[in-house]
Formats: sequence, structure tokens, C-alpha cells
Amino acid sequence: MQITEFLPTKASQSDLEQWRDVLNAMTAEDMPNEPRWTDDRLREYLSITMPGERRLAFVARDDDRRIIGHANLLLFGGEFADAGVFEIFVRPGQRGTGAGRGLLRAIAERAREEGRTTIGVEVIATTPAVGFYDRMGFNRAVVENRNLLALTEVDWDAVGDLSGRLAAGYRLEYYTGHLPDDLVERYAATKVHLKAEPAYNTGAWRGSADAQRLKDSLATLAARGMRSHLVVAIAEAKEMVVGLTELVVAAQRPTRGDQYDTVVAPEHRSYGLGMAMKARMLCELREAEPQLVDVQTWTAREGDPMEHVDAALGFRNDVQWYEYETDVAGLLRRLG
Repeated sequence: MQITEFLPTKASQSDLEQWRDVLNAMTAEDMPNEPRWTDDRLREYLSITMPGERRLAFVARDDDRRIIGHANLLLFGGEFADAGVFEIFVRPGQRGTGAGRGLLRAIAERAREEGRTTIGVEVIATTPAVGFYDRMGFNRAVVENRNLLALTEVDWDAVGDLSGRLAAGYRLEYYTGHLPDDLVERYAATKVHLKAEPAYNTGAWRGSADAQRLKDSLATLAARGMRSHLVVAIAEAKEMVVGLTELVVAAQRPTRGDQYDTVVAPEHRSYGLGMAMKARMLCELREAEPQLVDVQTWTAREGDPMEHVDAALGFRNDVQWYEYETDVAGLLRRLG
């Protein structure tokens, strides 16, 4: 077995297909009801990052040069320049061969070289990855509930009614892929409220809370093959953005929508804006993304303001997700 750095921009089509096959084999084994990945825009997905960020990738190959596992490490900039997040995937038939440990060592060594002091990883609670990271000495920092909404089970009449239940003086606007220039500053200012949410205090929120980063984020998503959908709540008296919700559909996994941030400015809560925005989003998706099978979202175990909204719309908790973290120096000592 050999572990080497992997450059998606220069990878052959065969290597990209093997990368996809490893991920799909793991998904079929550990999470059989999850959607499979496709090749569509896969190279862009693996290689393009936000300005100021970098993604490093590694592969484990067997003696026949076939990819049996892969990993990537995303290095942040700015206020999070001391940290990184990573993923590791190993073909089920190759578990126990040292591939996962070898990829983790490659990640940790490169993180140290890049001056990172901590790294983190997300893990689905029902998969063997939990035991792996427990054995490697990672700390379980955050536990979230993953909630799924099957679109075939949606009561569309009820959702349509909820999308129109707005208090007087508010309106909703829907955008896909971009925001009008005159809305960007107001939108970004509203996202800042997420940092104060109790549900986010247990982890490091890295959302786009300034205008330029927001523009960069939307452009980066599009370049990676990820379609953004945004619903914005406007207080008409001063044309203020007072709420927003975001959802992304990836070309590489087009049957599932990923709910991103949702927030309502504190002084405009209790007017049903969260419910109306998320219901409107579902109505728009029905037309804009007819291939969707389901939508996933995450809520904190305690204190999440969107929990009751998701439940009313039909989302159901199906599994917990763990966020693990560790200090790089300690991990390298444990790896030997």
C-alpha cells in the first residue's frame, strides 16, 4: 500500500472514477439509504475552494495502483488559520489494512507543516468511523441531529399555506445562484446574528457574515457545481433584511438538498418568518429542482430555534452527527 498526495486538477478520469467508487462503496456499506455520488463536476468539487482557503488531498493505493481510500484536508484562512477540517474514506473491503491510519497520519503531518494546531472531522454516529476516531484519541466536541424530509411525503397544500403566513409589513423574496448587489450588505449583516445563537456556541461557525465573503461563497459554490437557493425576509418599513434561509443542491449528488444557514434577526422573531421562509423554500424547490428526493438539515441537541419549524414541515430526525477534534501534536504522538 502506498499513500501519496492527490491533485484533482491533474487526476485522470480513471482516478476520479475510483475516488467516486470508494465513496459510494463506503456509503452502500455504512449508510445504504443515502444517495450515491456521480461524476458530474467532480473535478471542480474537489479542487475549487474559497479565496484564502486550500484543500489538500491524499490517496491510498494497493499494489495494483488502484485507489482503496482517500482523504482531504481543508485549510482555513483568516481568524481560523490555525485549524483545518478533514475527511477520510476507505473501501469497506480494505478496512483493517492500515489505510485509514496511514491517511490520517498524512493529514496530521501536513497539518503540522502548514502550522495548524487543531483539526476536526464530522462523523455519522452509526458508522464504524466513530470507533476509529475514538481509538485515535479525538474529542467529541459537538453532537447534532440530522433531520430528513422526504419530498414525496410533503403536504404541499399545507406548506403552501405556511409560506404565505406573514405578518403585515413583511415580504419574502427568492433568488437562485446570486443576490442582487443592493441586497448583499443587508443580507450579510443579518447572518452575523448566527454567531450569537446558543446552538452555534458549541462549535466554530464559519459562515459568510460580510459582503465580500458572501459574494465569494456564492461564486465558489457555483464553480464547484453546487446550485444555491436563497429565501430572504424583508421588513418593508425600512427595506431591511431581517431573515434568510439557504439551501444547496450539488451536481455530484442531485437528489438531495442540503439546508445551510437559517436565521431571523432577534427583534423580528415570533412573527413566523422562519416557518414562512423554509416553507417558501420547499415550494420553490418543487419547481426549480424536480429531481430532488429529499432535503437534509441539522439541528443542535438543545436550543436550536429551527427545531420546531423543521418538525412542523415534516422533517424527521434519523441519525446523529458527531464533530470530533484533536490537537495535531498530540495526534502525531499517538500515531507514533
